[in-house]
Amino acid sequence: METGANIKWASAIIGAEQYKTEMILDSHSLIADEPIDNGGKDLGPSPSDFLRMSLASCTAITLRMYANRKGFDVSQIEVKVRMEEVENKTVFHRQVNITGNIDEQQRKRMLHIANACPIHKILTNPIEVQTQFT
Repeated sequence: METGANIKWASAIIGAEQYKTEMILDSHSLIADEPIDNGGKDLGPSPSDFLRMSLASCTAITLRMYANRKGFDVSQIEVKVRMEEVENKTVFHRQVNITGNIDEQQRKRMLHIANACPIHKILTNPIEVQTQFT
């Protein structure tokens, strides 16, 4: 989680072109858009796609860091995430596929570590969004 001097503002800029949005963070720039059936041109992932990709990539990176630190024989980690609305709440479904030679105890530990990734923690704790117009 970013604190103090490490706080970075992510920017999203949308012009008149429906719904193409340029997202900027430092030297990185990405395009977000809506699918064609939502009135966009499908020029990039939708905001909810980026949210799912954030959880998937954070999980994969966290697992890779742990596997490397522990010396686990892991050649690839694939994480898939989908989400759905169920009874007025959002449910994330995450599938993790680890390719390599790990035993059941290591696999259980990796599950625990997946649940400790920073984005998982953000999504499973209370969230507050403060908005101000400038």
